[in-house]
Amino acid sequence: MSALSSLALVALAAPAALLGASHLKTRRLAREARALVPPVGQYCETPQGRIHYVDIGPRDAPPLVLIHGLSGQLQHFTYALADRLARDHRVIALDRPGCGYSTRASDAMARLPEQAKILLSCLDQLGVDQPVLVGHSLGGAVALAMALQAPGKIRGLALLAPLTHPDAGGAEVFKGLIVHTSLMRHLMAQTVAVPTAERSAGAVLDQVFAPEPCPEDFLVKGGGVLGLRPHGFVAASADASYLYPAIDTQAARYATELSTPGAVLFGAGDAVLNPETQGKAMERYGFDYRLVPDRGHMLPLTAPDLCEGFIRDSLTKLPTGPQDTEK
Repeated sequence: MSALSSLALVALAAPAALLGASHLKTRRLAREARALVPPVGQYCETPQGRIHYVDIGPRDAPPLVLIHGLSGQLQHFTYALADRLARDHRVIALDRPGCGYSTRASDAMARLPEQAKILLSCLDQLGVDQPVLVGHSLGGAVALAMALQAPGKIRGLALLAPLTHPDAGGAEVFKGLIVHTSLMRHLMAQTVAVPTAERSAGAVLDQVFAPEPCPEDFLVKGGGVLGLRPHGFVAASADASYLYPAIDTQAARYATELSTPGAVLFGAGDAVLNPETQGKAMERYGFDYRLVPDRGHMLPLTAPDLCEGFIRDSLTKLPTGPQDTEK
């Protein structure tokens, strides 16, 4: 073998060894994450995927459905908010399709209309009638997609720091999630993505929670450690990568098709989404808008009392019967 051939083999072996080590570390981190935060709920089977959810509170009480955001899981709500609401409501907190311990048939099921279809199917199976959807961040966009898809089935929307419109710049902290091929997304998930996420977790959480501090128990009680699994990276990457053009199309429908009443709560210090373009903009479609000072993006975890008051106040303003779907 020539010296040149030997050098070529060494050059190829180094990155292969690095990827192999990253894969082993990924598997270890995933095992640890599952052990720290195991599934806590039940499963609903749909043709497009299995939805993991918790269902608490009185069975005959008005239903609330809690839908988390990007890179999240149902623990964002069970952390502090769900039990408060379950005193007098049936509360269903779920892992969105592909997230947490839910699955989806393909990455393309991350498109907003597909997520809405899956969740509406799940709610039908659970016998949930006329729920109010509480959507946080990207969960707000999914809640709006559900209201557009089945307006007669949704009583109202209470949105917490929601994504409602296209965001030309996008949140800098999530741009690394955009991967435009499924093969590359899954390859990264099994090798470099999770170790990279572990190294950058502190800085990322500081940005997402700013200007408020990230709770010290967020990784376990808030389920954050579940992001350190290939499944978590694939879900978040697909959500981010398939967001466009779906959100453009969705926002263009509000003026003529959005008949479900709702309200929006934003923190003035939100470092992820712009309160003006994502929150106040919904006033033109009849939504109430509330802006609170000194609060950031992760309201369900950092301000559960504020969120509870907002949701309860929003409920009092909703019609009691099924919605008229004529705009």
